[in-house]
Amino acid sequence: MSLRGDGDQTHKPEFPVSSCVSMKSDWSMDRPPVFSRESAASDSKLKSPVSSCVSMKSDRSMDRPPNFRGESPPSGSKQRRTLPVSVFQPFTGTTRSKAGVLKKVLQSHESSLKRKVEHICEGIIDPENQTLLKNIYTELYITEGETEGVNKEHEVQQIEAAHRRRRRDTPINCNDIFKASPGQEKHIRTVMTKGVAGIGKTVSVHKFILDWAEGAANQDVDFIFLLPFRGMNLVKDEGYSLHQLLLDFHPELQELEDTQKYEGCKMIFIFDGLDESRIQLNFHIQEQKLCDVTQTSSVGVVITNLIQGNLLPSALVWITSRPAAANQIPAQHISQLTEVRGFNDPQKEEFFRKRIRDETQANKIISHMKTSRSLYIMCHIPVFCWISATVLQEVLLQDDSKEIPRTLTEMFTHFLIIQTNMKNQKYDERSEMDRQKLLQSNKDVVLKLANLAFNQLEKGNLLFYEEDLRECGIDVTAASVYSGMCTEIFKEESVFQQKKIYCFVHLTIQDFLAAFWVFYCYVKKNMEELETFLTRQKKVSLDDLLKAAIDKSLQSENGYLDLFLRFLLGISLESNQELLQGLLPQTESSSESLQRTSQYIKKKMINQNKPRNMVLTKLFGKKSVSTERAMNLLLCLLEMKDSSLHEEIDVLVESGKNLSPAHCSVLAYMILVSEDVLDEFDLRKYNTDDGGRERLMIAVRNCRKARLGGCNLTASSCKTVAAALQSPDSHLTDLDLSNNKILDSGVEHICVGLESSCCKLETLRLQSCSLSAVSCSALSLALRSNSTGLRRLDLSFNNLQDSGMKLLSTALEDPHCKLENLRLYGCSLSAVSCSALSSALRSNSSRLRLLDLSSNNLQDSGVALLSTALEDPHCKLETLLLQSCSLSAGCCSALSSALRSNSSRLRLLDLSYNNLQDSGVKLLSTALEDPHCTLENLQLQSCSLSAGCCSALSSALRSNSSHLRLLDLSINNLQDSGVELLSTALEGPHCKLENLQLRYCKLSAMSCSALSSALRSNSSRLRLLDLSNNNLQDSGVELLSTALEDPHCNLENLHIIYMAAPEILAT
Repeated sequence: MSLRGDGDQTHKPEFPVSSCVSMKSDWSMDRPPVFSRESAASDSKLKSPVSSCVSMKSDRSMDRPPNFRGESPPSGSKQRRTLPVSVFQPFTGTTRSKAGVLKKVLQSHESSLKRKVEHICEGIIDPENQTLLKNIYTELYITEGETEGVNKEHEVQQIEAAHRRRRRDTPINCNDIFKASPGQEKHIRTVMTKGVAGIGKTVSVHKFILDWAEGAANQDVDFIFLLPFRGMNLVKDEGYSLHQLLLDFHPELQELEDTQKYEGCKMIFIFDGLDESRIQLNFHIQEQKLCDVTQTSSVGVVITNLIQGNLLPSALVWITSRPAAANQIPAQHISQLTEVRGFNDPQKEEFFRKRIRDETQANKIISHMKTSRSLYIMCHIPVFCWISATVLQEVLLQDDSKEIPRTLTEMFTHFLIIQTNMKNQKYDERSEMDRQKLLQSNKDVVLKLANLAFNQLEKGNLLFYEEDLRECGIDVTAASVYSGMCTEIFKEESVFQQKKIYCFVHLTIQDFLAAFWVFYCYVKKNMEELETFLTRQKKVSLDDLLKAAIDKSLQSENGYLDLFLRFLLGISLESNQELLQGLLPQTESSSESLQRTSQYIKKKMINQNKPRNMVLTKLFGKKSVSTERAMNLLLCLLEMKDSSLHEEIDVLVESGKNLSPAHCSVLAYMILVSEDVLDEFDLRKYNTDDGGRERLMIAVRNCRKARLGGCNLTASSCKTVAAALQSPDSHLTDLDLSNNKILDSGVEHICVGLESSCCKLETLRLQSCSLSAVSCSALSLALRSNSTGLRRLDLSFNNLQDSGMKLLSTALEDPHCKLENLRLYGCSLSAVSCSALSSALRSNSSRLRLLDLSSNNLQDSGVALLSTALEDPHCKLETLLLQSCSLSAGCCSALSSALRSNSSRLRLLDLSYNNLQDSGVKLLSTALEDPHCTLENLQLQSCSLSAGCCSALSSALRSNSSHLRLLDLSINNLQDSGVELLSTALEGPHCKLENLQLRYCKLSAMSCSALSSALRSNSSRLRLLDLSNNNLQDSGVELLSTALEDPHCNLENLHIIYMAAPEILAT
């Protein structure tokens, strides 16, 4: 906590005898004296008669200081910090002097940090005119928790992976990194933030510091200490204290002679870039326990003691790391794990619009990026967004549409050319328009950087030191010239006592230059440089080189050569070689070599015992390539602009032949990398077995509607679907999993996806999935989530019972629930469910417009409860389906009352297959005549009706107030007399009926005579008439035909099919 001068007035009890251990903490000090106008408080420290020999810190051993103003200063994150004091002593001139020094140090520290982080380096023309971070910063997508599973892809391609599972992710603001999630009460001391290279970890850290320094956030914090691992690597001294380390990185602390001052301050230590650390951190063996900031040891021991809480236990610690290195710190020392996932789609656009002020140009660039799926996906990485913006701005200025990059290699080649020209403008004060001359004049610089990139890629290094540069012939005294072309490509940093380290601005640039170096050496026939890369150096053809690179990439479990391989294959294209003329001695003829390489790639993915026909029959077996490498090989084919594999698979699918699991894997990946999003992915149309369908599942990420019903899927399959729902680039809005035994556990996986802020799903069908009330608990939680956009949910034919319905009803009352359509056909519900539903429907928050409770034993008492809700002004229900609900005429009284209510919005009511009888329909007919009744569609199939109800219905239809447009009286014993009454209504000028269903109503030709007359009436609006399965005979059909010829007849559809009568009318 920060000591701010707003404490309550308490007294510390004196210890009669001191111990040799003094228990200290941030509670163990006074509030500070304050020299501003904000607040003032001071007191003196009650000292123990004997000093302690060991300082142990806790949080309960001290008094609060007295408040001499008699009031507390306002609280809030924007309140400016007051001056902390760690020594509890009388307020004397000496105290005032020491406090003045501390105040000066705090102000100096704040200003120094602000200068370090307020700019983001984007250009090399004028370093003095750098972009302000707050002007270009786009909020990143940071989540609590992390991606599950072991990463086996290149870091950049982890973003392109389609099969990653995620825990429930909670988006958090960067400034709230130390705040517990709502509902959690845990204290967060140490935070680990993971993310791939270039995703924005360091920028997030800088924005956190900048907001603090400018007074915009975290104003309860006194000190923030930024300690990048890349700088600490240079500390060679084994006798270092934490205080000395802070002095080296923050020299403004030199005046802080009394190190006890730290103890009274709220501090945050930020260790940025754990993955760049060359310091040994040993948490398993306690080498040396440090309890004082002045105790010396190795830097690794100092850091581990701080993270473990031995040093400054009240201090907060934030560590950032790439994923592979994060496990250096044991989980028990991490309070909260977060992950930077880069930009989601709206944030990508926001970045481009901030970076490109010209709106027309920004629109063109965003539109182009969206047409290339592989490029747009990579824009999750802010650095790639910046590279793309830089390149496309320059290309569009030249107005050369042929030059617009469409592949990864083309994008980075243009970036290299643009930055080389910018280097000329800075150092040579000239701009070279001739691309070949430009590259020729900078050939030496580029080649040395490419050599460095390749050498360090093989060693797995992203950070380089002076000796690494010397190995590649780079003069370290002139390194600034290299980093001249290289604020964007290659960075030089003075991080510790003016010692320098170097790196490429992003690992993708290192991959690109390394690939260029390999291709350059091949063209120059300088095979000695590639002796670690090639098994043989003599008589190496281009396809030999490329095949060797493919083999080497496939041997890598973590995929560190995946992007390198894509770049190498891309550079081999003659079109890209032409762009690089000036660096390459000549263009290498590559079409035949690339064709052979393409065949080799496909052989790596197929059964090699099936030559020539290219039928993919054995992928991902024991000796086949891994899923991650196979995905990269497909991307390599795209980089080579080779679509042959796609065409072969298409032919196989169209033929209807059986698809093996191998075919399905390739097909799924092709759908994922396709530039077009599928409108519908129907798993049932592919002729394959269960194993093949499981592999096809990952394709759901690149479709809008996924039809997966009846495909023998399991709970495990739902993990793949959940991962797709959580993907930032998911397009899935409609998902059908019906008729699969996914069980409650499968629904729980789906709900994790529904709660993701990336989820775009609006329709979820889960009919007949072997679910119970347990699923309703997970669904209820998901529906109440602020992130869920679900509007339609079908849970029909699952044994949910009343307990499940109660859980769902709770969700319907939540203001975050957006559900409009809920289908619960055959879910073992009773009148008890109607009570909960009625309450939910009356809630002001409910948005439900369609409710299907058919085939549930609701009985009249249940419908009476629902009718009460229909009369409530908050109820928005427009469609109520109650087929086969064990209803009688008794329910019609309540429904009639509800329909006559001024509040009712009901437009469709289905009471089919209930024993309503004529008396019930007469009650409903009364409602139809009421001007408040909004009903337009009334379905009364098989309701035990006779001609006796038709008189009441006819009267209602002739009423000026009736809005009824569809009436279904099928499977009722109306006979001709009943239809004659209805026909009279059709001729009435107020009748609005357009659709009349009279199947299985025991009608004869006599009915046709009455209907024919009505159809010829000038008033009839009937457009559809269904008389199927009635004994009309030819004479009846002729009468209807006559009516159809009449100019007044509006009929468009006439159904008169005759089949055997259903059992219900068999008598």
